[in-house]
Amino acid sequence: MALLTIENLFAWYGMAESLHGVSLSLEEGGIAGVIGPNGAGKSTLMDSIMGLVTVKGSIRLGGREIIGLKPAELVRAGIGYAPERAHLFPYMSVRDNLLVGAYTARGDIEKNLELVHGLFPVLAERWAQETATQSGGERQMVSLGRALMTSPRILLVDEPTIGLAPKICAGIAEALLRLNRETGLAILIAEQNVNFAMQLARHIHVLETGSVAVAGPTEQLRSDPELAKAYFGH
Repeated sequence: MALLTIENLFAWYGMAESLHGVSLSLEEGGIAGVIGPNGAGKSTLMDSIMGLVTVKGSIRLGGREIIGLKPAELVRAGIGYAPERAHLFPYMSVRDNLLVGAYTARGDIEKNLELVHGLFPVLAERWAQETATQSGGERQMVSLGRALMTSPRILLVDEPTIGLAPKICAGIAEALLRLNRETGLAILIAEQNVNFAMQLARHIHVLETGSVAVAGPTEQLRSDPELAKAYFGH
């Protein structure tokens, strides 16, 4: 059963149309990837789901139309968002950044902190550290942790590997796979790093200049020449 369904979605930043009739779905407990080069519309798609840009079409969460809801209402509805480049409060501690995410799920604070610290033990060790002094990988962990503190039904992850070393990327991939396996949380990942996305996702959508160029099960697309044509242009 589809948890998230997007149909014929158009999106605008001002007068510029950034998405052109995008459709995709994410199953309960699934992991889907949206890949494409810089400027393809990946972050616009995530912002569209979160109600941050002007859109037309349909976005349904568990069968409920969510276009028109404010970002805070979408978080309460069960969408956790770890945006590109984290967007943390730099002079607040790790713990306080995590607790910002708990605003809509105050009854789950201790349970969610235990989940986050289990996935990213370094955050428990450095709970009092200001995020401005952390490495890029640690800030990404805080961003993911903050999204998990909302007790989401679905986790949106935008460009989690940007600027990070391969070893750190591998650790984040392992944590996301473990999170999905142990909790059944549905995850939608937007990534330029094709190998990272394909390592995680069971279904892939390739965005090219705001449209879905090709989509299908990951294993099918691994050897499909259309993926190379759509993504690399040859």
